[in-house]
Amino acid sequence: MNRFALSLLLAAASAIAPVQVIAAPARVASVATKAPVVVHYRTATIDGVKIFYREAGPADGPVVLLLHGFPTSSHMFRNLIPLLADRYRVIAPDYPGFGQSDAPDHTQFAYTFAHYADLVDGLMGQIGAGRYAMYVMDYGAPVGYRLALKHPERVSGLIVQNGNAYDEGLREFWNPIKAYWASGAQKERDALNGLVTLDTTKFQYTDGVRDLSRISPDNWVQDQALLDRPGNRDIQLDLFYDYRTNVPLYPSFQAYFRKYKPATLIVWGKNDKIFPEEGAHPYLRDLPDAETHILDTGHFALEDKLDEMGPLIRSFLDRRVAQR
Repeated sequence: MNRFALSLLLAAASAIAPVQVIAAPARVASVATKAPVVVHYRTATIDGVKIFYREAGPADGPVVLLLHGFPTSSHMFRNLIPLLADRYRVIAPDYPGFGQSDAPDHTQFAYTFAHYADLVDGLMGQIGAGRYAMYVMDYGAPVGYRLALKHPERVSGLIVQNGNAYDEGLREFWNPIKAYWASGAQKERDALNGLVTLDTTKFQYTDGVRDLSRISPDNWVQDQALLDRPGNRDIQLDLFYDYRTNVPLYPSFQAYFRKYKPATLIVWGKNDKIFPEEGAHPYLRDLPDAETHILDTGHFALEDKLDEMGPLIRSFLDRRVAQR
C-alpha cells in the first residue's frame, strides 16, 4: 500500500466516533412488602350490654364470624385473624362475662346460650353483617348453631373445631357437670369450682399437645385473670348449668345440617378430653361432604397447629364460601 492510500485510511478511521459501551444498571432487588393487617377493637351496645369485638378486613368482604369457647375470648383468634383479613371481613366478639365485654352480676343477667345467641345476632345486625361463615369452637358451637336455627339463610359455611353437636361427644369429663344438671343443687355446683382454677385453665391449653414450646403461657395467665374477677365464678357456673339446654337441641342442629347442607370444614384436636374425637365423626352422618381433618393436638388447636389449620381454613373459605 502506498503512502497516499495509507493516509486516507488513517483519516477515515479517525473520523469515526468511538463506540462507548455502557454497562446495564444493576437490577435493583424488589421486595414486595405486604402491609400488616390492621385489627380494630370495637364495642357495640346490644340490649344495654357492651359487647367487645375484634374486626379486620375489607368492609365489603365475605364475613367470617369467629365464636370462642371457655374460658377464653376473641383472644383465641388473635393469630388467625391476620391470615384471613386480606380478603374476608373477620368479626370476633366476646360474650358477656368473657374478655372485654360487660360482665353484669349473674343475679341480674341471664347467662344462657340462648341469650348469647340473641346478643351475637343483635351485634351482627347492628354492624351490617347479614351473611357469614362461622368458626365454632367449644361454647361457640351451641351459640353458632342457635344462630343457624334462627337464620339458616344467613350461614354461608361452617368451620367446626372441637365444638359438639352429638351425644357421642359428651364423655367422662362431663360427668360432674351432668350431676349438676340432674340435681341443680348447691353441692354439685360447688363441686365444679375446680373448673375455674388456674390448674384447669392451664390444662386446657397444654393437655394433648406434643410440643409445649408452641404454647404461649400468656394464654392461661390472661384467661385466669379474667376468671378471677369478682363474681365471674358464678357466671361460669351458671353457664355450666345452662349447657344442659343445648343437649335437647342436638337433634335440631342435626336436622339443620341435613336440610341446609352448609359447606363444612372440620378441624379437630383428637387429644381433647373435653370435646374428644368421638364428637367429630358423627357430623359426617349429616354432612357427608364435610372436609375433615383430625389433628394431633388438644383443646385449643389453634395455639400449636395454626401452621396446619391456617392454610386449611383459608383454602376452604376461598373454594367453598367466597365463590358462592
